[in-house]
Amino acid sequence: MSILGHPVLRLEDPRFLTDGGTYVEDLALESCAVVHFVRSPLAHARIVAIDTSAAAASPGVLLVVTGDELGLPPFPHILPAYPEAMLRPLLARGTVRFVGEPVVVIVAEDRYLAADAADLVEVDYEPLPALVDPEEARRDELLLFPQAGTNVVFRAASEGQADFTGCEVVVTRRIVNQRIAGAPIEGRSGAAYWDERGRLVHYSSCQGAHPARGVLQKVYGLEADQVRVVVPDVGGGFGSKARPYPEELLLGELARRAGRPVRWTESRTENMLALGHGRGQRQTVTIGGSRDGRITAYQLDVLQDSGAYPLIAAFLPMMTQRMLTGVYDLDNVGFSAVSVATTTTPMTAFRGAGRPEAAAAIERSVDLFAAEIGLDPTYVRRRNLMPPFDEPTTTGIGTVYDCGDFGRALDRALEAAGYEDLRAEQAQRRAAGDRLLLGIGLAVYVEITAGAGGHEHGTVELLASGRARLVTGSTPYGQGHVTAWAMVVADRTGIPMEQVEVVHGDTDLVPAGGITGGSRSAQVAGAGVANASTKLVDLARARAADLLEAAVDDVVLDRDGGRFHVTGVPAKSVSWADVADVAGAVDGEGGASLVGVNDFTAAQPTFPFGAHVAVVEVDRDTGHVRLLRLVACDDAGTILNPVLVDGQVHGGLGAGAAQALLEEVRFDEDGNPLTTNFADYGVISAAELPSFERVPLETPTWVNELGAKGIGESGTIGSTPAVQNAVVDALAHLGVRHLDLPCTPERVWAALREVEAG
Repeated sequence: MSILGHPVLRLEDPRFLTDGGTYVEDLALESCAVVHFVRSPLAHARIVAIDTSAAAASPGVLLVVTGDELGLPPFPHILPAYPEAMLRPLLARGTVRFVGEPVVVIVAEDRYLAADAADLVEVDYEPLPALVDPEEARRDELLLFPQAGTNVVFRAASEGQADFTGCEVVVTRRIVNQRIAGAPIEGRSGAAYWDERGRLVHYSSCQGAHPARGVLQKVYGLEADQVRVVVPDVGGGFGSKARPYPEELLLGELARRAGRPVRWTESRTENMLALGHGRGQRQTVTIGGSRDGRITAYQLDVLQDSGAYPLIAAFLPMMTQRMLTGVYDLDNVGFSAVSVATTTTPMTAFRGAGRPEAAAAIERSVDLFAAEIGLDPTYVRRRNLMPPFDEPTTTGIGTVYDCGDFGRALDRALEAAGYEDLRAEQAQRRAAGDRLLLGIGLAVYVEITAGAGGHEHGTVELLASGRARLVTGSTPYGQGHVTAWAMVVADRTGIPMEQVEVVHGDTDLVPAGGITGGSRSAQVAGAGVANASTKLVDLARARAADLLEAAVDDVVLDRDGGRFHVTGVPAKSVSWADVADVAGAVDGEGGASLVGVNDFTAAQPTFPFGAHVAVVEVDRDTGHVRLLRLVACDDAGTILNPVLVDGQVHGGLGAGAAQALLEEVRFDEDGNPLTTNFADYGVISAAELPSFERVPLETPTWVNELGAKGIGESGTIGSTPAVQNAVVDALAHLGVRHLDLPCTPERVWAALREVEAG
């Protein structure tokens, strides 16, 4: 019987719950010095002069370096299409463009001496006008990069735009998908030194060792074999820690100058100031159709805030475009996007990266359309859903979905929620004038995972005594890869998963690897593990055939017992240990005698889908929103381990609800951040969340042999619009038609007072 699909407790957890894991900050590096940054207190200013003399003479200080003294190239653009004039120096030179931008770096014996020295650095700034509003930035009246001649980083548009001629009803609305902080439990952290061979050894809390090595190679002009990157345990990321940031990239140079290892770990305030933020779209939606509920036209125009220097966020509207039509059968559609630079923290990917923005836009639009024509939003959704399909299907915007049954997901979620009963209770409350307003919100979504398809390194090696070692290019940061990959190896080989060693996160031990992101792991890395395991079985069958004195084609593997035997003759068999003995397998690195190598490449992305139902209670007097229920049906194809899936979905639901209700990074008009720690940024906790209700659904994909799709971001994508729609639904009978995110008590209260005032 296959182990896949069964609940298996995470192999990682005993270590995390006892020793606590090993993070960059835990590494024992002899004579390691500490790095500290002096950061800009202004959003936009010229650097007139810097005096570091007092800091350099401070006790315990080893180095004080400014941008002009650094001598390293700028932070490489993620995409070559970005304007070269917008390249970011690793330390500010000439101009600062956001509060928190590093200006001076100090290396000292410990963090306290470094902080004391930082207070002695004197920087003379000439303030320049801040540019916080993306709308203002788009007008190019004030240029953040005068040499670029524009604040526009990136533009995109579909070939055609929606035509609303003939629509009986057209609704247009401006929607804010606000800027949020990734806020991983472990902030950014890195360490570096040069080994006896003259190689740069870099430890990083990031989402992929090999992509990090690639950036370091560009900055230092080194070959791959001159850089070793190690990613130990990582305390969260979800896009915001995909690659090292400028602060971390200059650690190698500081280690060279100091002649010893150096380490940097940011504070929570630094994390909120300078770690890339997510989302940050201003959307204009226009939706049109007939009064019987048929949607016939949809247009989405996006203004993307890129922050002070362009990271991947400037390109993410392209992901929004790919998922423009969502689950709906729409052909008459259009899209445009402009990404602009502002004097704020640079923007990057966060859990969903362009897809939640697309889902939020269209799911909010469908509710607006339904309200305008006076029909139930459930009916309007069913009226416009794509029919079920199990082969490649092209949407109105040109995206090719793999398979889907969106109506079934909606039906299951509504049934589990008891939708009709909820509507009846809502009507009773409204009739009674209850001050606690009940709201029911829906969202049906589809998302793209492993957006580029692709390949991931994976080899399965046979070791002594019949154990196995898996070497994978995927890097876990909480997903449970060790458990999932051990399960796949065990399923394909019959070797107990406890006897499968999983190696990852070290460029010396793993030949290649990509970023763990975009929910690509199970369908690319996991399918690759299955592929490599099958290759190992094929190699082992040949050795087992020699032992059994039989033809290779006659030998089969009994995966339940992990033994090889001749077809129809199970009484005489050989074990993996027997095969390992005859193959000369030994323990230790390089000891594998039989190695299965993955040659699987995903031909295209997969498209998980689902439906969420949110139930909220709004206090009419205070505006306080209480999330009562969140019912989620998330289809990710074949489930490898429901324990891991539940964990991923629960985390996504929490993140989505947080964006809907609480979280927002805010700046004042001068570019000063107003949310710099967890006292003023509304990070969500268990106290604000209900127990989630998961509804199972599996629609296997044909894209890979596991039938698996991504799941890490799905919960985030459906929950935000479902909760937002629920809050608006609670207020709709009073005249409120829309609330921008987040639906805070202040915002809800203000909307209620506005409609009461007429």
